[in-house]
Amino acid sequence: MSERTIVILKSLPVSQCGACREYLIADPVFAKVEKLLAGVNTSVELEIIQFAS
Repeated sequence: MSERTIVILKSLPVSQCGACREYLIADPVFAKVEKLLAGVNTSVELEIIQFAS
């Protein structure tokens, strides 16, 4: 992916830790994010992707 490309992932499922309030992404979700990012069109400045589980 290009450093000039901005990617927005909509409806990304995340969890929030009850103790520290940090946001977490489960491993299977993160694996899908990596696949989605690998397919980003780097010739555009902005790409918006709807995350579907």
